[in-house]
Amino acid sequence: MNEKYCIGIDLGTTNSVVAYTVAKDNEGESAVAHRDDPPEIQLLPIPQIVGPGQVESRTSLPSFLYLPRENEVDALRIDPSTLSHGEAPTSFPDPSEGVVGVYARQQSADNPQRVVVAAKSWLCHAKIGRTDAVLPWQSPSEVPKVSAFECTRRYLQHLIAAWHAAFPDAPIDQQQVVLTVPASFDPAARDLTRQAAIEAGLSDQFVLLEEPQAAVYRYLASTGGSWRESMKPGDTLLVVDVGGGTTDLTLVGVGEDDGDFVLRRHAVGNHLLVGGDNMDLALAYQASAKFREQGHDLDPWQSTSLWHACRDAKERLMSDDGPEEHSISVLGRGSSLIGGTITIAMSKSEAAATLVEGFFPMCGSDERPQMNVQSGFQDIGLPYESDPAITKQVAAFLADHLNSGEVSEAEHEGRGSSVTHLLLNGGVFRADSIRSRLESTVASWFDDSPTLLSGAADLDHSVAIGAAFYGWAKTSGGIRIRGGTAKSYYIGIETAGLAIPGAPRPLRAVCVAAQGMEEGSEAEVPGEEVGVVVGTPARFRFFSSTTRPGDLPGARLDRWSPEDLQESEPIELTLEDDGQEAGGDSAGLPSRPFVPVRFQSRVTELGMFELWCHGSQSDRRWKLEFNARS
Repeated sequence: MNEKYCIGIDLGTTNSVVAYTVAKDNEGESAVAHRDDPPEIQLLPIPQIVGPGQVESRTSLPSFLYLPRENEVDALRIDPSTLSHGEAPTSFPDPSEGVVGVYARQQSADNPQRVVVAAKSWLCHAKIGRTDAVLPWQSPSEVPKVSAFECTRRYLQHLIAAWHAAFPDAPIDQQQVVLTVPASFDPAARDLTRQAAIEAGLSDQFVLLEEPQAAVYRYLASTGGSWRESMKPGDTLLVVDVGGGTTDLTLVGVGEDDGDFVLRRHAVGNHLLVGGDNMDLALAYQASAKFREQGHDLDPWQSTSLWHACRDAKERLMSDDGPEEHSISVLGRGSSLIGGTITIAMSKSEAAATLVEGFFPMCGSDERPQMNVQSGFQDIGLPYESDPAITKQVAAFLADHLNSGEVSEAEHEGRGSSVTHLLLNGGVFRADSIRSRLESTVASWFDDSPTLLSGAADLDHSVAIGAAFYGWAKTSGGIRIRGGTAKSYYIGIETAGLAIPGAPRPLRAVCVAAQGMEEGSEAEVPGEEVGVVVGTPARFRFFSSTTRPGDLPGARLDRWSPEDLQESEPIELTLEDDGQEAGGDSAGLPSRPFVPVRFQSRVTELGMFELWCHGSQSDRRWKLEFNARS
């Protein structure tokens, strides 16, 4: 009998990692006898192209896609017969479709307009078609384009091929697979990730896990159960996860159930598009000023190349054992510089000042991110935060969620009035100056300084390792974090009344799923019947909130602020009409046929939110789900 595995996949903005552990032994029993005994978790070597005709295995796959020119394709082809077993997938994707990994990352500095970066951030950008071929963004017309969805599928396809190269007798669609996503991913981005994973080769039974929770599981795995000695009921853990593209904030409370400790995720922050990419850009801005002092005014191509070059500079200069100075070079563009490079030097102290003071300034608990006045004209790119101060974002998050607002009894379980423990995740926290700054800033907000949970030193791999541990805990009875949905969900209902020229009818919001609704559960939504338009195109509007944990299904909001409810990407579709009689619109007109329905909410095992509309006068029903591809 072949061994079964628990596999954790961290599909990161900058790097992707796969970790795994044995799930069961050949007798079908848990390979680990005691639930607190941590399993042995290993990292999967990922073969990838590192140069023309060269393949090497690394423990991470850079999440970059290079789209080569026609005259480069042949040199990048890999002959599988020249590779040893397990060294590479049986067949690499045709390089004419793009090259993923180390080589693509290398090309981001030399050929930035042919490299897709931050596809994960684009996947949750509602203002650009998530499945539209628009990447690399603003690249010349001769460069082929792909979508964020297609990039996600290709990255996963490469990771799955690496698994099958190492474990040909253990098909990945027969294993327990846990794939991580940002806690702040909206339902459409989660669903697209799910679809991309299934198309890449995963079973539809895989599990989605929020990245900050995976970081907590990594910490739990590293302690072997001793975490119970350092925590008590009523403690609150703040997770700050700063990735390559996003910052995720999560609060986890410690409670007690029949004498056993339980962990409950109380809150997650909004989607914050600030992370390592922004830090690279900040260093590039500083470096470009040095180039101007030398008489070099960089053009847009060179500026993009500089941004990518500064990524390497950041990682070298901010590491504890890094050099005191690092050279940053870009290709020259003038007639006298064709084929040459121009170079400046950046010191460790300069980089630290830019990144620490710019992204982690000391601030009070009452300080908030500044909302800068925006131009009336905006470039349709990624909506980065106008204020990159992560410490201020953390202060605002705690003010909104730490023991505030009306909460249910279950939601109050384990919630304290202060942060007692702090867990940092993300490669940026390898830098002692950044790590200590955030720790001291948060500590200044409370009478007692939170305990910093050291956890694992391998910050680049912790999410994948934590996901694998979660898969093991799910199958062997280990500790699991409770929490359900991170947000409460609402539908927008157009109110009845006479039409007024030039004025839309007022909209009310009805809660259809409470925050904390558990995966695999359903809930009836009480209240009056609502008419659902059928047989003709209609636009269905959904809202969500992370700050209204007290709203139960059926709660009605006639007015709200943008801070209370955030509108998700609308769903535009035609619900099938089977020809049975339907009513007219609210003014008695027959042009917008509808049927009266009652609502039922469901959260799938994957954490996807579904809204079922059940006809109140028939057995008809329709399902509305956050599927951006429909």
